[in-house]
Amino acid sequence: MSFSSDEVNFLVYRYLQESGFSHSAYTFGIESHISQSNINGALVPPAALLSILQKGLQYTEAEISIGEDGTEQRLGESLSLIDAVMPEVVANRQNMQNQQKQATKTEPPETNGTTEEPAPPPPTTTTTATTTPAPVETMEVDQSIEIPASKATVLRGHESEVFICAWNPSTDLLASGSGDSTARIWDMSDNPANPNQLVLRHCIQKGGTEVPSNKDVTSLDWNCDGTLLATGSYDGYARIWRTDGLLASTLGQHKGPIFALKWNKRGNYILSAGVDKTTIIWDAATGQCTQQFSFHSAPALDVDWQSNQSFASCSTDQCIHVCKLGVDKPIKSFQGHTAHSKEIYTIKWSPTGTGTQNPNMNLILASASFDSTVRLWDVERGVCIHTLTKHTEPVYSVAFSPDGKFLASGSFDKCVHIWSTQSGQLVHSYKGTGGIFEVCWNSRGSKVGASASDGSVFVLDLRKL
Repeated sequence: MSFSSDEVNFLVYRYLQESGFSHSAYTFGIESHISQSNINGALVPPAALLSILQKGLQYTEAEISIGEDGTEQRLGESLSLIDAVMPEVVANRQNMQNQQKQATKTEPPETNGTTEEPAPPPPTTTTTATTTPAPVETMEVDQSIEIPASKATVLRGHESEVFICAWNPSTDLLASGSGDSTARIWDMSDNPANPNQLVLRHCIQKGGTEVPSNKDVTSLDWNCDGTLLATGSYDGYARIWRTDGLLASTLGQHKGPIFALKWNKRGNYILSAGVDKTTIIWDAATGQCTQQFSFHSAPALDVDWQSNQSFASCSTDQCIHVCKLGVDKPIKSFQGHTAHSKEIYTIKWSPTGTGTQNPNMNLILASASFDSTVRLWDVERGVCIHTLTKHTEPVYSVAFSPDGKFLASGSFDKCVHIWSTQSGQLVHSYKGTGGIFEVCWNSRGSKVGASASDGSVFVLDLRKL
């Protein structure tokens, strides 16, 4: 049997994901260049690494228990995983087995003149590597604010974790992107309980033909009128699709996976963030790179437009930069300990302030972090006005309601929380079946969509709550 370092790296990466170590999995995936491998993750079964370790452990135990003459003597005590990889321990166990076997041959059994049935052998036990999660402080949520299951519609179809979802701004279409190398468009208008789904398969050119990319679809966003959907992938390409599923164009400039992608409000520019530490503004009509920004010292994780020409970006360098098209340096930065104690994973501007449909409310920037908190910032004063602390695991997504009065947050604690942006109080909560990667509001502010690590997408109906 032979295996490559890519295969080993992928199994370790998947094990970290399955064990809930999302931050460690992300870091390991970057450092081991998982994105450059050709492994189709959708074909790898769950717990693959543990299965291989278990089989290897059983093989080592069998090797010890079988003597030179081919006969077997049962092990008295199972090997631990660490013992199995230590040559001295394995050799000592083999010697002990051989000595016991010789003693059994030379010493006649004591029967006291009677014939007894041999006692049944002890059951064989196998040591399985398990992870005991560190205890976490449980944040109690008032049952009166829990969203009932009757208000949730679960959508199944993806074959792997679903990293992203976004509502069409004009119709009841919900788009989702997954680790199965597809994006899907769910039509929630006719039959919300069992909606039709359109599958957008992400392919690359190889040998003159199109083949599946086998890379995660990490980001997606609709243009302002809902006629085009842009997607970003771990293969380093951004793509623009029509609502009928046809691919309109492919954008290539990033040197590595794309983590975030957003249209501006006018619909003439697309903004993307990548592992190459850069953010790029694309001309949506031509597919050309208009400007590339290289201000971060680590991978850029998320971006969000403030206006049609200015945006904010965040990174694992714990910095938030506010940048503008045509300007060669950030116009404002939030750095170091003034943000969060761990990496900032996502940021969102509120739909409030001058030039918005909610001009009488102050502009707010929301940031979410691996420190399990969400922070709301007064942009003009550069100060934090609320710290939201009910989540118990890293927060991957935040989204403002269209009127700016509420903020939805999604965490790997499987919970979607909905907060008042004015008071900072938790007003609604729902617990799904997998860690939450993304949350989004529909244009009317009546529904919240969410995507999860178990391959599910669900829609929360907030009407009459």
